[in-house]
Amino acid sequence: MARKPNIIVIMADDLGYGDLGCDGGTIIRTPHLDRMAAEGTRFSDFYASANLCTPSRAGLMTGRYPVRMNLAHEVIQSPEDRGLPLSELTIPKALKPLGYATALIGKWHLGHRGPYWPPNVHGFDTFKGLPYSHDMQPLAYFEKDGESGLTESPVYFPKLTETFFHETAAFAERHRDQPFFVLLALTAPHVPLIRNDNATWDSPAGAYGDVVEEVDRNVGALLSRLKALGLDENTLVIFTSDNGPWFEGSSGPFRDRKGGAGFDGGYRVPFILRQPGTVPAGVVTDAIASNLDLLPTFVAMAGGTLPADLELDGADIGDVILRGAPSPHEQILLFDNTKVAAIRTPDWKFVTRVHSRGWHLNLGRFNYPLLFDIRRDPGENYSVASLHPDVVTDLKARHKAARDKYETMVDLFPPWVRPSIADWHPD
Repeated sequence: MARKPNIIVIMADDLGYGDLGCDGGTIIRTPHLDRMAAEGTRFSDFYASANLCTPSRAGLMTGRYPVRMNLAHEVIQSPEDRGLPLSELTIPKALKPLGYATALIGKWHLGHRGPYWPPNVHGFDTFKGLPYSHDMQPLAYFEKDGESGLTESPVYFPKLTETFFHETAAFAERHRDQPFFVLLALTAPHVPLIRNDNATWDSPAGAYGDVVEEVDRNVGALLSRLKALGLDENTLVIFTSDNGPWFEGSSGPFRDRKGGAGFDGGYRVPFILRQPGTVPAGVVTDAIASNLDLLPTFVAMAGGTLPADLELDGADIGDVILRGAPSPHEQILLFDNTKVAAIRTPDWKFVTRVHSRGWHLNLGRFNYPLLFDIRRDPGENYSVASLHPDVVTDLKARHKAARDKYETMVDLFPPWVRPSIADWHPD
């Protein structure tokens, strides 16, 4: 019987689609990630489940839109009590009964108080990392392995990326004789941009480029370590980002950035998969997919089944990855906080919410639909709504159905209140 695949998901923080050479970037040097793409499969039309950190991570972990679990509003700040409900089935919870050792190495940001903390309560055997973004306070480095207690130590920022990759390789080595799952959730290149103090930095993209290039070098080192351990062909390695770029970075040809409304720049992210001998090499697919698809895909790859009463928003994309099949999705919804901001289909993009001068505009109120031919105009520059009224009618109906289903879920939870700036930065 073939061994179940080891799975390592490397998720960068605020990395742009256009930051990688394999996705069209020309300034930052990413030779190891480019080689990973050449040796594996790359998705050109892959979406994060949100344009911000906390909701995107909630979607990845559960395969469900974060509006279902009160995690769609902004990101969790240090004084907040929200968190990922224990009732949610997560990737590690689904894989542990199938014999997997599980680890979260890096950033959590799905609840750091009460029942939601530490991440081990959500199915991770091992946690080593941060409770939330590294620009938030108070901050410490936490560790909990198995039945051991939760320990806390100061954070040494210059070595964070190196430490996270080192801990991932060490976990793989300790569990080389059983299948394992690691979510390697980087803090880079989220600001503040803190470079490793043992390296020489000379990226043409400045400090941001230096940080991304360190990630790239560590990806190369991790792949080499897996090969040395004899795990190369048994390990599916995925590289992606939690959302689009923030203050720096490139969203490539796509419009807008992290936190933007319905345009692709905040949501479309790199997605590279590599497993020699299993994942086809040198393949680029334009099948639409999102990080909601990881949970059902991993469970299927591991030979498991999901509960019959579990309603997922993601789908198994194993046939897309392994056999070049079309996407299982007729559409992907893009949320701006709790609002349905856009619908992406294989050929079209229907945008219903935009940001302008501090306003969050619902274009439906102005009878101004934005319909983009996403294959011809990936930058979403020219609406062709006037040329395709039948498509507009169809997508308007889909949009209403999505709003009726998902936006009403907000009423299931207490109203969200934005923490004050003083609470965010108590120092």
